Amino acid sequence: MSENGGSPRKSSFGQSMRAVLWSFFGVRKRRDLEADATQLNPLHVIAAALIATAILIGVLILVVRVVVG
Repeated sequence: MSENGGSPRKSSFGQSMRAVLWSFFGVRKRRDLEADATQLNPLHVIAAALIATAILIGVLILVVRVVVG
């Protein structure tokens, strides 16, 4: 029951963050996408996405404040 079809998920939070940032940019190779699907920890991906979203919103708010006022 602890086996998940062969290879266990082995990745760092940094790899998850990099995958999320590339997906925000919209550029990923199919080979990398398939590797991410088998190696990345889903909890790391969710946390990285939330952090990246918060940073993106913060940067957008900062840019709007600089432009407007």
